Amino acid sequence: MPTAVCPECHEEVFVDADTEQGDVVNCDECGSDLVVVGLDPIEVDLRSDEDDERDDDGFDDGYGYDDDSY
Repeated sequence: MPTAVCPECHEEVFVDADTEQGDVVNCDECGSDLVVVGLDPIEVDLRSDEDDERDDDGFDDGYGYDDDSY
């Protein structure tokens, strides 16, 4: 199973082999939500509020809506 290092507590975070860039994983040690930012090697970064504003397709629509029905 691939691993990355949590930027918050520096512990090893296990990531599923089929994880894609942009997926959110959780650090079992400190509980931080992490976003996968690199795949080869696996890299994670702390999830920010900006990540919450992104659409399901991973792109920021600029309006803060969760769908395209505006």
